[in-house]
Parts: sequence; structure tokens; C-alpha cells
Amino acid sequence: MYISILVLLTLVLCAGILLSALLAVILKNNVGAIVSAGLASLFASVVYVVLAAPDVAMTEASIGSGLTTMIFLYAIRKTQGIDTTSRENK
Repeated sequence: MYISILVLLTLVLCAGILLSALLAVILKNNVGAIVSAGLASLFASVVYVVLAAPDVAMTEASIGSGLTTMIFLYAIRKTQGIDTTSRENK
């Protein structure tokens, strides 16, 4: 049975997407989860390149893994000092 290199590469990248998405759900650390979700998006953009869709890959890389990750990290940095519990419960 012959499996092409392209199919094998696509399967490995899809496994990377699944693993990093699972890691993003499992992690308790918000920053780690955001970085892991960005990594899943980066793997997806590489899959799009392998599947000969470079325009979709560029959009996914720039928006999905780049801009979205930066916006989430910025939001976490800005809300880190905010205490959500009320003083009455302390």
C-alpha cells in the first residue's frame, strides 16, 4: 500500500491541529490556552498551503493565528488587575 508524502504530511498537520485544540481546552492557564489556539490556527494555515490554497492560508495565518491571538493576549493583559469578586463576599 502506497501513501503519498502529501497525504502523510496533511494527516500529521491535522493531528497537530487536533492536539493543539485539545490542549487549548484542557489548559488552565489562559495565556497558554490562547497560544495553543493560535498554534492550531497556524497548523491550519500550513494545511491550506499543502492543499494548494495559498490565499486562504495567508488569511488564516494573518487573521486566525496572528491578529486574534494578539487581541486575546492584549485583552488578558488589560483585565489582569481587575478583581471580579465583590468585597462583600470576602
